Amino acid sequence: MEIVSIYDNYEEIFWNHVNYDPIDYYFFILDWTQRKEQTKIFLAMEKEKVLGLLLIFADHVVQFRGCRKAVEKLLEHVNLEKVELQAPLDCEDIVCQKFKPRIKQIMVLMRLNRGEERIYLTETPTILNIEDAEEIAALMRRCEPEWWGEITAEQLKQRWQNVFWLGIKKKENSFLLVTPASWTLQATSEL
Repeated sequence: MEIVSIYDNYEEIFWNHVNYDPIDYYFFILDWTQRKEQTKIFLAMEKEKVLGLLLIFADHVVQFRGCRKAVEKLLEHVNLEKVELQAPLDCEDIVCQKFKPRIKQIMVLMRLNRGEERIYLTETPTILNIEDAEEIAALMRRCEPEWWGEITAEQLKQRWQNVFWLGIKKKENSFLLVTPASWTLQATSEL
């Protein structure tokens, strides 16, 4: 098995692989298309077959996909002290040999096929603008401090052209933030 970087002329193979299951590879696709300068992707290859993938975003968010053998080999390419890590459940023992989790969560991927969804809107969202960045950053820090504890309005403003922000303003001093382009945070909070 060979570990290769997407930068070494493996981008076409990467796209062919992730397009079979774009939901499972959502963050691989998002980070590569939207934040390439902060993204590293490695492929575990056996001849022309992809056995696993590794995503390293912003030198701390790490995601693995693939079989145990591939994850074990890809793990050798993660030399970071502090990480937020996602890996297949059947690879937990391998990953925990190298990284000792402070918090462990099991994520469940849910999916609906077109036509199965039943969306009931009780409020109409409006498009948020760059002037809302400070309030949005404050809401993100309060609602999800572990994940967004250091996010600033300036960081949001830098991403604004690439992210579609929707919000439901309840009053002048509170709103519900929903942004489907990169992640979803649903919370009501007094601002």
